Amino acid sequence: MMFPLVRNALSSLRIRRIQQIRQSHSKHSPDFHDKYGDILLVTGTSFCLVTWVFLVTQIGIQWGRSPVGRVAPQEWNEE
Repeated sequence: MMFPLVRNALSSLRIRRIQQIRQSHSKHSPDFHDKYGDILLVTGTSFCLVTWVFLVTQIGIQWGRSPVGRVAPQEWNEE
């Protein structure tokens, strides 16, 4: 007797839960991310690239300046 009652209650809860999930996932109007998401992504990416290009070219780092082969060892001086 209790088994069919519990089964019906659980199935109705599942159906209600599925309907709630469907309603929460369906968009009725465009939100902030729909309106401005692509613009913000492009702006952030370009800002990051410009910053790195500036840092790499303007702050005075000399890239690839290895002393290997150009620095000779000095003679040991024992006094």
